Amino acid sequence: MLAPALVHRSWCAENPGHESNERLEFLGDAVLGLIITDHAFHAYPDLSEGELTDVRKAVVNAVTLAEVADELGLGEYLLLGKGEEQSGGREKPSILADALEAVLGAVYVAAGMEEAHALVMRLLGSRVAEAHAGGPGGQDFKSRLQELAARHFDEAPRYETIAEGPDHARRFRVTVEVGGVSRGTGDGRSKKQAEQVAARDAYTSLMAELETKKDDDKDGDA
Repeated sequence: MLAPALVHRSWCAENPGHESNERLEFLGDAVLGLIITDHAFHAYPDLSEGELTDVRKAVVNAVTLAEVADELGLGEYLLLGKGEEQSGGREKPSILADALEAVLGAVYVAAGMEEAHALVMRLLGSRVAEAHAGGPGGQDFKSRLQELAARHFDEAPRYETIAEGPDHARRFRVTVEVGGVSRGTGDGRSKKQAEQVAARDAYTSLMAELETKKDDDKDGDA
């Protein structure tokens, strides 16, 4: 079942008689959503419906799934048409995310829900925990950074983007400033992905800075 999960429709257009991974992607999307929802429901009984939805959205989205697929090197194994190959299809977040969902669908069909659940949690379990720990906004670090900047600096973060490489293999490097200071950097295969990485970097460093300041203030009061 795994082989069809790696067949993009562009390859099928050039090789008639073969089925693309779209049906498995459809199934995998449903399986993934159910597993994450079921896990969050049982693991976090204190969360409201809206908060559970935030946790699910933080994990079940194209940006996160593309990151995981990239970590797995899934793009190397895709069957792509010549045009998609030349346009950098192996690195496109949408294609990578769809392929990962198709793989999950294939695992579900071949081995059942128990194995699919084990695989999903192995790949995404830490991200679910992080989304829960982060509260509202989940892994949408741009939103979390914006809220943090508004509270402590009374201004919004500023993002600067540099695009590098040819069109078919474009990468984006983003720097984010908060309070006139560069707080984080990130790169990715899409501007959105790079901004999220930079926002996560900035949010983490800024939270550490604020915690240190809080501890120093306590020591001063003592």
